[in-house]
Amino acid sequence: MGRYVVRRLLQMIPVFIGSTLLIFLMVNVMGDPIAGLCGDKQCDAATSAQLKKEFGLDKPVWQQYLTYMGHVFTGDFGTAFNGQKVTELMATAFPVTIRLTIVAILIEIVIGITLGVITGLKRGRPVDTSVLLLTLVVISVPTFVTGLLLQLLLGVEWGWIKPSVSTDATFGELLVPGLVLASVSLAYVTRLTRTSIAENRRSDYVRTAVAKGLPRQRVIVRHLLRNSLIPVVTFIGTDIGALMGGAIVTERIFNIHGVGYQLYQGILRQNTQTVVGFVTVLVLVFLVANLIVDLLYAVLDPRIRYA
Repeated sequence: MGRYVVRRLLQMIPVFIGSTLLIFLMVNVMGDPIAGLCGDKQCDAATSAQLKKEFGLDKPVWQQYLTYMGHVFTGDFGTAFNGQKVTELMATAFPVTIRLTIVAILIEIVIGITLGVITGLKRGRPVDTSVLLLTLVVISVPTFVTGLLLQLLLGVEWGWIKPSVSTDATFGELLVPGLVLASVSLAYVTRLTRTSIAENRRSDYVRTAVAKGLPRQRVIVRHLLRNSLIPVVTFIGTDIGALMGGAIVTERIFNIHGVGYQLYQGILRQNTQTVVGFVTVLVLVFLVANLIVDLLYAVLDPRIRYA
């Protein structure tokens, strides 16, 4: 196990460098970040040259990247064009998005796996057909439509929630935004769990456990569910980074000042330091989440061993 973890950590290094390099090149090649500093008016040549020199944009792109990565390893993600440290923006944005992601992941796990187990055990029955149709509708409807509809009904028409989240962004306020953010993933978790349960239900080890006279609950939880959760855990693990990075729409709808909001503002204003800094941290989150998922395989299925 120890050698496997070390090997995976070493594999993460080129993935991290390649991902950050790709994002850095895309952000720096597309558009002119100096144009965003001058507003609607075009910068004159002297001002543009001075700003490029001040922010290090007059150097070759490869040199900018090496300088940036050197600062990253010391905990310095640069300074936004408004003079504020990117780490200060992260300190206010990431806690909010982490809370939103936790709510979304819990909704996926509790509701998605529960519905998947029920429909997998009752495959072909009315409840199975109803859940399949419901998940198909959820997958087909875009997230911004679901968010705006729930905001209109629950917040404006019925007054059950506040239409926009406060700056504190407590877990209670993030329940509905978390449901919106997790809606599509929830549908996929339900379908994936259903398929895995229905397939493993016909396996030899399940029939053997039933033939031994084991209680139905023990057969489902101890034997059937543990093996069926492996593909589900894989999906949820990879979905953590996707939820944190894909929260732009949800955070815009409910006025949540998290990572999605800061990324939107950085892209809108062509603020390269903000965009690259936030994406760098998201890449790290994605890599760590995948490592944890791989280690969980051995917990769910003892037959899996790491050399």
